Amino acid sequence: MRDNNEVAYGGGEEPEYDENGDLIEYYAVRPNKSQIKRDITEIAQLAEELTHLTEAQLAAMGMPENIEKAILAAKKMSATKPARKRQLKFITGHLRKINLDAIIESLERLKTKSAHGVREHHQAENWRDKLVNSEGNEILTELLNEFPNADRQHIRQLQRNAQKEAKAEHSPKSARILYQYLKGLISN
Repeated sequence: MRDNNEVAYGGGEEPEYDENGDLIEYYAVRPNKSQIKRDITEIAQLAEELTHLTEAQLAAMGMPENIEKAILAAKKMSATKPARKRQLKFITGHLRKINLDAIIESLERLKTKSAHGVREHHQAENWRDKLVNSEGNEILTELLNEFPNADRQHIRQLQRNAQKEAKAEHSPKSARILYQYLKGLISN
């Protein structure tokens, strides 16, 4: 006849006891269904974000070819059609099977690069407007303090030409050149 411990442990296994002499019971740990659903939702959002990338950006992600083709197919579909939703579910299912760390990192880099570009654009516009609208050398000195490797003579020449063009209401050619120079200076 078997005792209770043999039944609990399937027969031949020895029961384990803790330091107090109490029987240690093991239970199968099943996955948390709510967490699985949250993970799938995150992957579905990633799939949606990937459909907004250009073909060149998708190619740079280094995804498996079947997923890349599925994303390109989803890009062509109307957002209101059920076929797109099925396609996104298909993509999500395939994304669940691979390691997403590299893809997420690449996507974050793209987002950051875009945000940096906008910030640099606004910075360059702000400096250009300050330089064109200033009378003295205070703004130029401030710019040179922030960017010591800038070409003082070139900036000063562009500043004077842009101011002359603004007063004469001519095309702002020098202001555009000044902006380009400043943008290059800021991005480096």
